[in-house]
Amino acid sequence: MSTLSTAPTAHPGTDRTLRRRRIRQTWGQPWLYLPLAGALLLMIAPFLWMLSGSFKPEADIRRVPPVLIPTAPTTANYGELFSTLDFTSMFANSVIVALAVTAGNLIFCSMLGYALAKLEFRGQRAVFLLVMGTLMIPGLVTFVPLYVLVSNMQLTGSLVGLILPFLAGPFGVFLMRQFISTLPDELIDAARVDGCRELAIFARIILPLTKPALATLGIITFLGSWNNFLWPLVVAQNESQYTLPVGLALASSGQSFTRFGILLAGAMVVLLPVMIVFLLFQRQFVAGIATTGLK
Repeated sequence: MSTLSTAPTAHPGTDRTLRRRRIRQTWGQPWLYLPLAGALLLMIAPFLWMLSGSFKPEADIRRVPPVLIPTAPTTANYGELFSTLDFTSMFANSVIVALAVTAGNLIFCSMLGYALAKLEFRGQRAVFLLVMGTLMIPGLVTFVPLYVLVSNMQLTGSLVGLILPFLAGPFGVFLMRQFISTLPDELIDAARVDGCRELAIFARIILPLTKPALATLGIITFLGSWNNFLWPLVVAQNESQYTLPVGLALASSGQSFTRFGILLAGAMVVLLPVMIVFLLFQRQFVAGIATTGLK
């Protein structure tokens, strides 16, 4: 005895609906991608101009109307940049300052964020409100008092003076506090029942679970410290403490005009480590932004 199996037949109206949807998607995608492509072009245009200008002679850079492709590509701007600057020393200063500031923010901001999110102590709300109030104050408002404080501590003209004032920031505390507050309290309670102290809980439980937020904070802090110009310009007393942005600005300024070729070549050199850091931690950065509610 054989059984006949009949395949289900689709309703004609359903086929027409699916066909119309596919047509709409096919014709609707170009209208979606064209504005996005235009916005992307506007965003990368300055970077393309910077890359092209770093290989242009000074005459091509100042040409009117401007040209994107150099008529006579040259690497003289890079050669003059490295011969003019004490590049090794300035690059080492930038790396030391950026890494030290980033490490300090990762440690201290996560500690304070954990205390504000999971520990109960007298004045907890007042401390959090103080952090939020500090976050709302522009950095230029505290620039002069901060310089006076560093000067009274006799830290001007040293890398310590470039690092110490930025080892922790209100944004990092707020970011870590918001992320840690989403972690379940049961994990911390179970660790306390097992006899773990607060430092062990922080190191073994909190830090491994906050990797996305730490990556986000690390990238933002590294970028800010690497590109910082005004504070190293004021605090550093001689070329041995200059960072790359300060040295680049001084080297590209001539007696009567700015040498844009050297400036663009130096900008490419300064940009390269930033791009490497972002590409290495891009996935964690996006995950941290998504999970902490920052838009």
